[in-house]
Amino acid sequence: MNNLKGHIVTPKGILDGEIFFDQKIRKIEARKVRTKNIIVPGFVDLHLHGGGGCDLMEGGNAARTISKIHAQYGTTSYLATVPTASEVDLEQALIGLKRSTEQRKSNEAYVLGVHLEGPYINVEKVGAQSKLTREFNLSEIKKLNDIFQLKIITLAPELLSDLALIKVLEKMGIAVQLGHTNANYDQAHQALQAGAKSFTHLYNAMSSLHHRSPGAVGAALAHAQFAELILDFVHVHPGACLSALRAIPKLYFVTDATAASGMEDGDYKLGTQTVSKCQGGVRLADGTLAGSCLTMHQVFKNAIALGLTIEEVSRRCSFFPAQLIRVKDRGRLALQSYADIVVMDEAFNITDVYLEGKKL
Repeated sequence: MNNLKGHIVTPKGILDGEIFFDQKIRKIEARKVRTKNIIVPGFVDLHLHGGGGCDLMEGGNAARTISKIHAQYGTTSYLATVPTASEVDLEQALIGLKRSTEQRKSNEAYVLGVHLEGPYINVEKVGAQSKLTREFNLSEIKKLNDIFQLKIITLAPELLSDLALIKVLEKMGIAVQLGHTNANYDQAHQALQAGAKSFTHLYNAMSSLHHRSPGAVGAALAHAQFAELILDFVHVHPGACLSALRAIPKLYFVTDATAASGMEDGDYKLGTQTVSKCQGGVRLADGTLAGSCLTMHQVFKNAIALGLTIEEVSRRCSFFPAQLIRVKDRGRLALQSYADIVVMDEAFNITDVYLEGKKL
């Protein structure tokens, strides 16, 4: 059995002591420690397209490279995120993902399921996605879900023929996030009342907040329990981040990482689009933001720089995202949870990562 000593971030707060684990956490004991190690649960990223030069839409072994790269930066589990594409291309991407996960090795982050970011989105708010948007299609969703479990679907609620479809998805174990939407405040609020759970990259690719026309952003700030935020200070100004933190109880952080994550500046793929990494951002040729080059480790450090406590950052990088998709054995350092662990020094540099108890 493995053990680590340090300042352990548990669901009940920071505990100075020792954690014992094999594949799962077996015991946590309080005691005086001399080390300055900070021990946090592995990061759970619910919006991740790529990394290490690979994009999930490529299929093949792309997912394995992506899982390996992000694990080095503390992401121990994630949702493989696929953008708007043809039905055939989505199916092929998920088939490749399934094969990759069946061959998973101990140095690869665990894929919790799929985040389907489209194609049921508003063409006026596609952002960096393709324009192959289409009407909500439950048969298509069921077919994709049969290949690989869908955990989140991003959609534009104003395009749904019946908001009761949100409950249908919920019964399938799929959380609905509102995003890439031109919904007005009332439409977004009604979708939340109908069972939508969250918002995709809050502020970005959605109707904005104006004091006489609050839009989807206003509905999120007024009513949402959950929303994801890309914390690179490129997608969202720090002041707007603080506003969201004050308003949304379980705001959680994501990377929206692309193939450019972990790579040098240059051109990469995001679905069918070519994107360029330069000066810490990822954009289309016309300057449109196109995901990020973030890692969850950088997100963690950005959140600390924003003034959040270690415990709060950990909740928003691990606990809340796991909670949204009803995962109870990851994203927390608690008995019988998987031993997905990140160890950092007092400057928040990662010193060790454990995936299901095995050290990278």
